[in-house]
Amino acid sequence: MKKAKIKLFGMLLLGFIAFSCSKSTTDSTTPSALKDALTSGTQNLNTAVTAMANSQAFQLLGITDNNTLKSGTVYTANIPLDLIKGNYNYTPLKTVASRNYDLIKFFAKTANTTKMVVSLPLAKIKDPRALRVYQSGDSTLANNFTIAVSDYHNNYNSYHDYDYVNIADVTIDNVNTGTLNIKSVVNPTTGTQYASSFAFSNGYTGQYAYASGDTTVSSFTILKSGVALYKEELKTIKSDTARFGREHQYTLTIGDVKLVRKAKDVNEVYLKGVLQTKAKVTMVDKSSSTEPSVCHDREIQITFDDGTTATLSTLISSSITDITSLFNSLHNVYFAAYVVDWLGYDIYYKR
Repeated sequence: MKKAKIKLFGMLLLGFIAFSCSKSTTDSTTPSALKDALTSGTQNLNTAVTAMANSQAFQLLGITDNNTLKSGTVYTANIPLDLIKGNYNYTPLKTVASRNYDLIKFFAKTANTTKMVVSLPLAKIKDPRALRVYQSGDSTLANNFTIAVSDYHNNYNSYHDYDYVNIADVTIDNVNTGTLNIKSVVNPTTGTQYASSFAFSNGYTGQYAYASGDTTVSSFTILKSGVALYKEELKTIKSDTARFGREHQYTLTIGDVKLVRKAKDVNEVYLKGVLQTKAKVTMVDKSSSTEPSVCHDREIQITFDDGTTATLSTLISSSITDITSLFNSLHNVYFAAYVVDWLGYDIYYKR
């Protein structure tokens, strides 16, 4: 009986030791835990950015204001999807370059549908100014780019008063490349609420959001299957001297690591929600950017528990240019807005 008790005690002791060893290896307070988490988080981020940047949709998002088609100034319009729905196919119009031609004249409505489906050559959407210019070989181009708008309205009264929605699927060479979602409300009384996202067909999504007020909040997020790999959030207090006012709190999350700047010299780092008291964060603003971030004039250095340091620009150096491009693109998704919107304006005004 005594031997049985000793044997049982030994088994319990071995079990306790095994549990303790297992617990210690997963404890987030181990000296290397923060460094390992940040390394893993930045590697996942770099993988995501590379996957997005290699897609054709990413190139479309990078189209800038300087390369887009503009068609004058619109003072008032209330354009619902029901008014503009249908299939519209690009048809080359043999004419010299002219900004006076209405965009709708370069498209033929081929069917009535519940959506607005616009098809045109990919080469034309990459250089929207060429839409109104006939070039030799245009008649041989296939309409291999399609944007299918499933929800839309454009209630425009002025630059400071409008309500806008554009939700659409994008297809290239009959393959879905992603889904666009833009919602924007600007009101003289309530201010501005803007949100845009592009869900790439490979499972990654880029999101940007902005909401004005006494405390203005802007954020930029990269997700994989709905889980944030990277998120920057900036909160500012209203000021008369700058659009984003005076910085109140800046937060950067990469995987399980969150960095928080609450004041000029008050920086904190968290691992899975736990404050890391031995780690040190230094943030340097390189200029007076109105919306400072990692991709806009901000450098962040972390000193780990073991005394070693790392800078974010080094950890994500291969991705920083593409992150910047996505950050800028989601502020104004020109490739979709100018083709869909200006066709909508032409239909609305019966041009």
